Amino acid sequence: MSLIKNEFPILEYDTDERAVIMPDHDELEIHLPKKAVFAFLGDAIDQYAKECGAKIVGKFESVTKEYPIYVLKYKSEEICLVQAPLGASAATQILDWLISYGATEIISGGSCGALEEYEENVFLVPYRALRDEGTSYQYIKPSRYVAINPLARKAIEKTLQEHNLTYIEVTTWSTDGFFRETQEMVEYRKEEGCSVVEMECSALAACAEMRGVVWGELLYTADSLACVEKYEERNWGNDSVEYALKLCLDAVLNIKK
Repeated sequence: MSLIKNEFPILEYDTDERAVIMPDHDELEIHLPKKAVFAFLGDAIDQYAKECGAKIVGKFESVTKEYPIYVLKYKSEEICLVQAPLGASAATQILDWLISYGATEIISGGSCGALEEYEENVFLVPYRALRDEGTSYQYIKPSRYVAINPLARKAIEKTLQEHNLTYIEVTTWSTDGFFRETQEMVEYRKEEGCSVVEMECSALAACAEMRGVVWGELLYTADSLACVEKYEERNWGNDSVEYALKLCLDAVLNIKK
């Protein structure tokens, strides 16, 4: 029996890696490059793909939107490029789908909220994520944190060094509740070492771990919750979007198994 039961459904886990609906159940004629950038960078993904003449090799159809699956040549190597949606469940569904069609070395990038006194547009490399979302518990056994793959972290850090950028290794808090980051909860997370907050990292890391692929994430600071009495939206890190995409592309090339 592979099902581990619990009083609380979120802590129930099935060790069986086969599901009724598998990510590649449609059996599409798609063969993706092993290297992929799956980034929370909005329209910058589509704009870059258009500018460099990327080929659309397929699409991921969700209830609300179709996500083009781009393949492009970057520094003479084929890379898959896909926009990532907000939220752990939606993002992980697409990541699992990309993995099922051939992506095995994946870099994500996106913004995060600062819990410490970080300036806006500071680049960060999470080495572990606190699992305060529901999706990761469907992929790996319950635990407080999930570690980020060291090969991916090494590739991201090497890229930042090549660009002469300073960076900070952090523990990130992945939450489903954007509007439930209460003052006491923020202080609690900070006390246990979380420096930033976002909504997907722990789930994507868990999916990649179960599927046996390399995945990591580059974050940059946007808004600030460092002072719980005075929340600052700032400019949501928008000045980093285009550069973050460039860094992700370079980082995925730097993954060496």
